Amino acid sequence: MHLKKTMLVVTGANGFIGSVLVRLLNELGRDDIVCVDTVNLIERSEPLSKTRYQKFFNPSDFLNCLLSLPDTNAPEAIFHMGAISATTETDWEKLVTNNIDLPKTLFGYCAEKNIPFIYASSGAVYGGGEKGFDDTTDPKAFLPLNLYGRSKRDFDVWALEQAKAPTHWAGLRFFNVYGPNEYHKGEMASVVYKAFLQIKSSGRLRLFRSHSPEYKDGEQLRDFVYVKDIARWMVEIFQNKLFASGIYNLGYGRARTWLSLAEAVFKEMGQPVNIDWIDVPTSIRNQYQYFTEAVMKKAQLQRLSEPRFNLEDGVADYVKSYLLASDPYY
Repeated sequence: MHLKKTMLVVTGANGFIGSVLVRLLNELGRDDIVCVDTVNLIERSEPLSKTRYQKFFNPSDFLNCLLSLPDTNAPEAIFHMGAISATTETDWEKLVTNNIDLPKTLFGYCAEKNIPFIYASSGAVYGGGEKGFDDTTDPKAFLPLNLYGRSKRDFDVWALEQAKAPTHWAGLRFFNVYGPNEYHKGEMASVVYKAFLQIKSSGRLRLFRSHSPEYKDGEQLRDFVYVKDIARWMVEIFQNKLFASGIYNLGYGRARTWLSLAEAVFKEMGQPVNIDWIDVPTSIRNQYQYFTEAVMKKAQLQRLSEPRFNLEDGVADYVKSYLLASDPYY
């Protein structure tokens, strides 16, 4: 199968972060992109509807093609965003196949061909935060709260142990990412998007009340990061060949309250704040996180740029430019 000699590969391209990355690469003049996703363009066409790329593959066909390419036609880099990202997934073998075995194959290929490999890890590896949220900590110390987080941690551990690795690679632990193109994610969508839908429908928003004496209702804290910052940082890491390989947090770097998020969405929708407090379901109450905050010092030492969107700016861009627009896709 013919592919251009210069190309970038983006897996998970028909998903949330992957499609935003493809669009940003287009804006930077790159359309020599191979898109890979388990969800084909007939099932879901919208995320990539405004992008330019040279070929779309399902993962199995892509792997067959990739492994048969001559060295002179190897990709310039692989951005591996494809994964099972549902924190509720209970099929461990399915997670191993998709979140551990597949990236192992791609990591090994990039090591052999000496090309950059940038992959999505997750802030979920930190579990309840008992060991902190520092990307310099040995990932073996973390106790994820779900199987998804465990799969991401296990691959991080494996990657760090490899004697033969790509000369330029990065595992990126995304925190609470929100922004355009997430609309297909259902229960895994951001609270910003869920809040918009609830407020649009009823003028009210349901938020979990606190079951911890340390936090008042709505003062639970999360590190919210806008998807446009995430995509820009991935491109920076790819372009900066002096960026040291390893595991990196990608968050805003400062936790904000659920109440701050809610107030920002109500404001951009021109509505008064109306919140209904509901109990955290008992089935997940023991796994509920009251605080997450990415320690960004390691990335900053590599001269990664500062985030351009604080919570208020990100919500304003998301709501006004996309959610209230006739076409909500980036």
